[in-house]
Amino acid sequence: MLSHLPILQVILPLLAAPSCLILGRPALAWGFSFATSAAAMLISMLLLQQVWLEGPISYFLGGWEAPWGIEYRIDLLNAFLLLIVSSLSTVVLAGTRQSVAAEVEPNKQTLFYVSWLLCLAGLLGILATGDAFNVFVFLEVSSLSTYTLISLGRDRKALWASYQYLIVGTIGATFILIGIGLMYMMTGTLNMQDLAQRLPVVADTRTVFAAYAFVIVGVCLKLALFPLHLWLPNAYAYAPSAVTAFLAATATKVAVYLLIRFSFTVFGADFGAMDIPLHQLFIALGLIAVFSASLVAILQIDIKRAIAYSSVAQIGYMIIGLGLGSAAGLQATLLHLFNHALMKGALFMSLAAVALRMGSTRLDDLAGLSQRMPLTAMAFVLGGLSLIGVPLTVGFISKWYLVIATLEMGMWPVAALILVGSLLAVMYIWRVVEVVYFRDPPASSQVSEAPVSVLLPLWLLVVANIYFGIDTALPVSVTADAAQALLGWGK
Repeated sequence: MLSHLPILQVILPLLAAPSCLILGRPALAWGFSFATSAAAMLISMLLLQQVWLEGPISYFLGGWEAPWGIEYRIDLLNAFLLLIVSSLSTVVLAGTRQSVAAEVEPNKQTLFYVSWLLCLAGLLGILATGDAFNVFVFLEVSSLSTYTLISLGRDRKALWASYQYLIVGTIGATFILIGIGLMYMMTGTLNMQDLAQRLPVVADTRTVFAAYAFVIVGVCLKLALFPLHLWLPNAYAYAPSAVTAFLAATATKVAVYLLIRFSFTVFGADFGAMDIPLHQLFIALGLIAVFSASLVAILQIDIKRAIAYSSVAQIGYMIIGLGLGSAAGLQATLLHLFNHALMKGALFMSLAAVALRMGSTRLDDLAGLSQRMPLTAMAFVLGGLSLIGVPLTVGFISKWYLVIATLEMGMWPVAALILVGSLLAVMYIWRVVEVVYFRDPPASSQVSEAPVSVLLPLWLLVVANIYFGIDTALPVSVTADAAQALLGWGK
């Protein structure tokens, strides 16, 4: 059984989705989805342990060895991401059953969990596969189910947000497919490891350069990198709260993984460096994303939308790390993948609890929330402190490593701008703190604290934000080894 873990990681939620549809009742569908996600999390833990101890795993489907057959290849990078995606899916599912019941129509709740499992299977498939065309297939599986999940929001604007994401996502997927097709035309292979060996022979051709451009732009559309981010705020703001928490913690991380995988494994870190200043472009776009998205977040009157814009800013930090092109910068990006999942999971789950009890996440409606929902309010504040980068939180660790990486490259202005950008997060988090803690609630308010079933998973994420901000051994060790392996220095 252990030898089949790579395929079980993907096939389990993929087969569970239609099985979930047969169950019919929403309560059974939720329980089945949660159990499936928890099983996927256990498999990802075993895979990470096995890869860390024994090295990368190659799994050949149907007995056909690569590059002739489809290969699932698990190394430290995607094993780490598999754990992030499956863990956050499990925690969010555990804490948002009542939120889904309140925000999704009863006759659509089973469909909701079917779509969730399909999305999970697609994300895990993108991470596990070592075949470029399979990346596109799983990307479509996750995207189509994501459009469905977003459209199930109770606000009719969710339909427009889903449609907007569908258009942009289709363009991005088409770009990626064109890029993959051009690579296949030039090399005759779709296996990523085989592509990495064959592409250098034809690297100077316009076709390969066009393939690189198509793939990078397509992935950046999926990633919501500035200025290709316009679909994300609406998608996060109008989707059901559970969907927002899940997507914010997982989907953009998988898109960053694709950018890293194609840039460092398939094409190579130095591809195109002589033709376009891609590293400098990434740093510039990352910094613009940090400042522009943070400034817009400050002006929002809906906190869910403000935190959605902050996701664009946090993506900017990850892209800055990639743009540095060093092992330290890559490690900072990988650390922020993990830490950002914890931050956004905690923040959006706390907002899900607020929406469950109050039916709104507008700033004015949160007056005196600390007196009515003290545990939820405190969870949001601690998640916000982590987002800012206060010491003893995971956000501090990410930005510390990123600043160190920029200083090692002699980029003092970039380091200073990163610190200033972090201060902008103080402004939109403080707006919430001021309303929640320093305004009196309406006299007629009868709002009570969120249920225990919501608070336990929420506070698990909050504690993780603090714990991994103090004990950094696991994420730092894994990301350091993964970064060195990607740059050809590791095992």
